[in-house]
Amino acid sequence: PTRRAMASDSGDRNPTLKKCLAVLREARNDNEQFAALLLVTKAVRAGEVDAKTRRQIFDAIGFTFPNRLLTSRQPPAGCPEHTFQALGLTLLACFCTDPELAGHSQILNKIPTFNDILVSPCNPDSTSMIDDVYQCLSAVMATARGPRELVTKGTVSALCQAYVNCSYGSDRALTLLLGLLAIAEVKCWQRDAPHLLAVLSKLSDDFLKAEDMTKFELCEVLPRFIPLSPPLTQDSRGSECLHKLYKGLANILGSKLGQSQRDPALKLAACLVQACGSEWIPAGSAGSKFLALLVNLACVEVRLTLEEPDPLEVEGKKEVVTACYVLIEMGIQECLREEKPLLELVQKMQLMRIMEEAFGAVIFYLRQVKQEELQDPFIFASVRILGAWMAEETSSLKQEICELLPFLVHYAKKLFKEGSPAASLPQPELVSTEGSGVPQDALRFLLPGFCHLTAEDRPRDILISEGAPALLSEYFLYQWEVLTSKPRSLTPLTNTEMSLQTACGIFLNLVVTAPDLIRRDKTFLSLMDILLKSLPLLLPQKDHLVLAANIATLGLMMARTLASSAALQGTQSAKEFFRAAICFLSQAHTAQADPGRDGLAAAVSPAYVSAWADISELWFLGMQALAGCVPLFPWLPQAVLQARWLEGLSELLARVAPASVDFELIAAFQGVLVELARASKPCRDVILSHHGREWANLYGMAALEQCLSEQ
Repeated sequence: PTRRAMASDSGDRNPTLKKCLAVLREARNDNEQFAALLLVTKAVRAGEVDAKTRRQIFDAIGFTFPNRLLTSRQPPAGCPEHTFQALGLTLLACFCTDPELAGHSQILNKIPTFNDILVSPCNPDSTSMIDDVYQCLSAVMATARGPRELVTKGTVSALCQAYVNCSYGSDRALTLLLGLLAIAEVKCWQRDAPHLLAVLSKLSDDFLKAEDMTKFELCEVLPRFIPLSPPLTQDSRGSECLHKLYKGLANILGSKLGQSQRDPALKLAACLVQACGSEWIPAGSAGSKFLALLVNLACVEVRLTLEEPDPLEVEGKKEVVTACYVLIEMGIQECLREEKPLLELVQKMQLMRIMEEAFGAVIFYLRQVKQEELQDPFIFASVRILGAWMAEETSSLKQEICELLPFLVHYAKKLFKEGSPAASLPQPELVSTEGSGVPQDALRFLLPGFCHLTAEDRPRDILISEGAPALLSEYFLYQWEVLTSKPRSLTPLTNTEMSLQTACGIFLNLVVTAPDLIRRDKTFLSLMDILLKSLPLLLPQKDHLVLAANIATLGLMMARTLASSAALQGTQSAKEFFRAAICFLSQAHTAQADPGRDGLAAAVSPAYVSAWADISELWFLGMQALAGCVPLFPWLPQAVLQARWLEGLSELLARVAPASVDFELIAAFQGVLVELARASKPCRDVILSHHGREWANLYGMAALEQCLSEQ
């Protein structure tokens, strides 16, 4: 029975192999086993072994004998130096064709040995060893643990050296590198950046010099070797590679090309933009012409694909059109760039017109989208790029965008409520989405455009009728929870914070332009509740002043509109919110030495200086809203007194030179002081006791002077 069990198709076809297996099992010494192994490895190399026989070979000798062969240094008489090693590797390569054995620790711990063989000088006798090593490494990479083990045990470095040195089998080294980078790009670059840069240097050199189809084949390979981090621009060798890639792409895109040649070039250019923005394009006439050409070609591609969409044709072009979106987004940014612009004004105007036509095609395409297609990552990429256009260009395509708004709200709502299975698919990003929190967060990209649109009557009415306020309120709460998810800290997630700030801008527009909506829609009561609780938590955090300013101002504006709601009737959360809002408003200005003259001048407080450009408008609006809240909440003057703001403000105005306080700031202070003096005798008394009449007169605060003079 044992002999019948050992028989296999291979054994039946090759009785010598069957005999060798028997000898392997019964060998009494190394010489007998070695002789049998020579025949077995010959059969293995000739491809005469099937899966069952392979397993029988393994059962006969296990890992012990190949391990001994690999460590044996003395070859048999008359044999090449690496005879034993070559036999051991052939057996391991044979075992590795079994996925279960390829992931075995006895194979994984040979990875350093495999690496050493790859980087050792190759002679004609050792090519079969290298073939076996590549077979082993390929099999290991296909296992669950394999890629991690290969990266941590130094295989990336060995493969890079094999490729750069053009060693035997270097094409297989490149294939394995591409596979490892596809699975573990970040870890590979963290551990082996210098070696990977050496490969990129060789590839970019070949790319620049190639004059045949190799150039276009390299367009497909190169993106895998362009890391998002660390930036290539920070390394002299990386910068050199980028310059070669720029010149190679300029040669390609400046020539007459077919689609099969143009598409890989556009995808490579998009990959460079994702990694380095426009920094890889040199300044000057040649660079600006290249950039304009790149964006122009991308716009043409988008229009050709989307203006008359054939479903099958669009399906095959989604990848290249998505790459074109990345290039167009760079075009938008470069057209807006004022500091050291790459483009001249005439080029910017031409590109804006061309991009407008491309966005007309994107809108046309999105209007054809069916319900069952909403999970397609390409739809997300199309909405995302349209959001980038809407954020910056508010005057063009207004009619078309208004007609598309119901779809955009529905799409964003669907992705937000349900999440998206497309979340695992990579999206072209000029800015990382890390920390966004929502799978395929379409709303994040639409918010800036919505902020512009809510300032105008027609698009605002459409957004309201489509339920955008309720969606935005839920989204605001979700993002607030993301921001505060770590215990005892607010995480510095830029995208989350930006989304919250932009949502505040939309709500501010609605409070100003549609106060009746704020009063009747219960969504805003829920939002008010979030704002009351969030500001006291946010304000003490030094890194979140811009968001705190947005929340404080929005909360004050909404409190004025929702003054009769139960949440604002002297509740603990309302009092804590107003205390925090008073703290934010009262600490914005201080007295500082005036470098131009003797004495002190009013100045923005040091803690506010870096953010003042972003929050000054909000601060003035917040002061105006606080003044409006004073007569509505009888308990509010007491909160001001407890904060000792009146004393601090009196001291500031008494100490600084009146000429250092501009008219807008005087008007903001007077607005709040007048309301407090009217609403509260204790507040009026504090102002008077701190020489209020004198400095009111000094600063030309006529309304305050009059109020303080009345009995």
